[in-house]
Amino acid sequence: MKRYYTKPALSFDQQSDQLIIRGMVFDNKTFAIKQLSSISYYRLSAYWYPFRQRNELGKVLDPFIPKTNFQNVMNLYDFDRQLRLLMLDAIERIEVAIRTQVTYHMSHTYGAFCHSNPQNFHPKFNHGVWLNNIEDEAKRSSEEFIRHYKDKYDGFPKLPLWMLTEIMSLGSLSRLYGGMQHSDKKIVSGHFNIHHKRLANWLHTLTYIRNVCAHHSRLWNRELAIRPDEVKQKEWLPPLTPRNDRIFYILLMLHHLLKATDSANAWTKQVNRLIRPLASAISYRVAMGMPEEWERHPIWIT
Repeated sequence: MKRYYTKPALSFDQQSDQLIIRGMVFDNKTFAIKQLSSISYYRLSAYWYPFRQRNELGKVLDPFIPKTNFQNVMNLYDFDRQLRLLMLDAIERIEVAIRTQVTYHMSHTYGAFCHSNPQNFHPKFNHGVWLNNIEDEAKRSSEEFIRHYKDKYDGFPKLPLWMLTEIMSLGSLSRLYGGMQHSDKKIVSGHFNIHHKRLANWLHTLTYIRNVCAHHSRLWNRELAIRPDEVKQKEWLPPLTPRNDRIFYILLMLHHLLKATDSANAWTKQVNRLIRPLASAISYRVAMGMPEEWERHPIWIT
């Protein structure tokens, strides 16, 4: 039976006292209160969740595991923040590369305003809705090159594709690629050494991941709401890749796509340095969907 929410708002001092009552250890209570006032109790609660006790049925309880230190929670929070930054870095590089490949192929094949002609897309693509949305993005843009084009040329908000792809969101780019004819998608996906259907699927997932990162949401042990489709190649399946709804699968995707930008190795080394200390514990590997020998994963090392 549902009930009304009656929990009161607590001061930062009261929040810290509540954590102490539940068994949290503070080396420096003043530091803890400062973090609670900067990050918020509710946001940090996702990071002390793994330190809460469970009963014999597996139900999560309020008390913490003995000797749980607030610094452990902050370490996990900082790890997740750094992981999000690395993910955003990779997604940015990939997004720019895909914009470049789509723009180059489509404009050379169909012309500067190729995106305005529905005949250049798959018949099932809802071209009119996409075009209206992307032209609205152009109208909202404050970029100097947009203002220059608007002042000098007729036809605004219609823009050459190479201008339009500079201002469109990743979601709009994903829908653009998804609506292209198969022959055109194959040209673009070939640059990334991936099947065109899988690239479309991955772009959809990466749009979701980017939004998670951009909103500073928890990433490290998230069960993905939008996950990539399962594929048949053994390196993407259990036991090599335990599951496709955790962040390690996304890391493998990013590594593969980054190879087309010549930045995969440097980025992967950064990820290794960040993850290695945490991944020594099986519980954290499971939370991220990682196999025990994750650093030797055939996709991760190629």
